[in-house]
Amino acid sequence: MPLVPLPQVIVEPLVRAALLEDLGRAGDLTTDAIAPADLAIAAAFVSRQQGVIAGLDLARLAFALMDPKIVFEIERPDGETVGAGETVARVSGPARGMLGAERVALNFVSRLSGVASATAAIVESVAGTKARIVCTRKTTPTFRAIEKYAVRAGGGANHRFGLDDAVLIKDNHVAIAGGIVPAIRRAKAHVGHLVKIEVEVDTLAQLDEALAEGVDAVLLDNMGLDDLRRAVDRIAGRAISEASGRVTPQSAPAIAAAGVDLISVGWLTHSAPILDVGLDLAG
Repeated sequence: MPLVPLPQVIVEPLVRAALLEDLGRAGDLTTDAIAPADLAIAAAFVSRQQGVIAGLDLARLAFALMDPKIVFEIERPDGETVGAGETVARVSGPARGMLGAERVALNFVSRLSGVASATAAIVESVAGTKARIVCTRKTTPTFRAIEKYAVRAGGGANHRFGLDDAVLIKDNHVAIAGGIVPAIRRAKAHVGHLVKIEVEVDTLAQLDEALAEGVDAVLLDNMGLDDLRRAVDRIAGRAISEASGRVTPQSAPAIAAAGVDLISVGWLTHSAPILDVGLDLAG
């Protein structure tokens, strides 16, 4: 499925806020002191590592907000795998605007490319199975839309975007309701017919309770491989099966082989290392 860029109305406030944070109250003192107002320069975004690129539209917008005369040309679009030393984009125009936006642009590209690269690695580890890798709500505050976009750039899929997407009954909800059955029944009585209901279960007994109530999906939390296989057999296509709990590229293949539909991975968005991308001035 083609990667669809995020609408500018979603990303513009994030880029603008990042620029305002960096420029502070007086702008780029260093560049304003050193670079003549009429100086034009050219530079390239170069990946220092192999990985998957994401976030170039945000970089482009950072430069455009600083100075609309800056030209930003993408050579390797989001979602592509690049090698160390490869140029992913070129930028040219007024030096003051380019250097003023440089760090913000690189921060977005490095961060989102890191998420995309980590996602691509774990997606590759389950290739050949039906399991899809999905992210969670464990995102950087205010960055959820762009981090989940980066997961898609890496070949993954998205779980809920927020609390209003769907019902996900977790252990604290079960404790408050007094059990899985009353929690599900309260949820069904509260939401509309288009809202799906997923329940987190820790044991096969809880799974049986959830399936008897007719839920749409079950989150098999921190189950061992034997229990995962038994859970998939019991579900038998009656609900979407999702596995979670400290998943790594090393453990994911065995989890996928158990037959689950989804594997949710929180660290893709909360702990993925950046992809090192630099801005090199043209000689």
